[in-house]
Amino acid sequence: MVCAIAPAYIGCMINLAIKDPSLAKSGDLNSALRDYDSVRRAIAFISERWRSQPTIEAMADAAGLTADELHHLFRRWAGLTPKGFMQALTLDHAKGLLRGSASVLDAALDSGLSGPGRLHDLFVTHEAMSPGEWKGGGAGMTLRYGFHPSPFGTALVIASERGLAGLAFADPGEELAALTDMRGRWPHATYIEDYLATAPLAHRIFDKKLWRPDQPLRVTLIGTDFEVRVWETLLKIPMGHAVSYSDIASKINSPKASRAVGAAVGKNPISFVVPCHRALGKSGALTGYHWGITRKQAMIGWEAGQVGM
Repeated sequence: MVCAIAPAYIGCMINLAIKDPSLAKSGDLNSALRDYDSVRRAIAFISERWRSQPTIEAMADAAGLTADELHHLFRRWAGLTPKGFMQALTLDHAKGLLRGSASVLDAALDSGLSGPGRLHDLFVTHEAMSPGEWKGGGAGMTLRYGFHPSPFGTALVIASERGLAGLAFADPGEELAALTDMRGRWPHATYIEDYLATAPLAHRIFDKKLWRPDQPLRVTLIGTDFEVRVWETLLKIPMGHAVSYSDIASKINSPKASRAVGAAVGKNPISFVVPCHRALGKSGALTGYHWGITRKQAMIGWEAGQVGM
């Protein structure tokens, strides 16, 4: 079902949800959210004890599960065994993702956002707000938001009439802090809590069955010209790959601006969709992540399962 481009994208998404009720249901995502609560405990345990090569039984105990339950959990959540997931979190795996970092961006530029290398990816089309709109801190904008279950914790979805404008994440009890963080980016916008309007967007983002090239997710990038150029470059990184901050800097013709690139990556308002988790240090180090390093590890491990490592 293809929805024609209309002035109000949110209205279009609501119409889609009415015609396709599956877009408004959250059963599978609720299950993924419950799974993530156990996954993040396992990741925290692995991160603290990776040098000692923890056993599956020890990982399961940390997650509050039996070894058999942990096996089924990771199979269901990421398509990997617990051992495979542990391997996806190693420095060697990160270095493998970085291999050919610069050439990955070159190939992406050649093929665009719908080339064969994007087989496993969410398809996205984007536009940037004008510098004037950004400088106004969101003045005159109406942003609708809602909290939704996701494979990476509770997701805060923020939408403008032009498309997805923000995506943040929170662990239990951190929802208000996430909303405060996002509102601080566009302090003069009008915010309306609207679960029904944002639920179809949440499903478009996290339900892989809806990742179709003929129905790209529309996103609106709200930032400085430099930040938008960095975010547009992040959109070119295919799932199963990563790039270094220095290669991003070179690609936007600012080879000495690696530190500024890192700051722009950290300010990315549309996490996961604009895949800032695929930006790594030159050594393969995960460095930081605005919504927590455990969540970045979870995303990298989950994506390893999607592409079959």
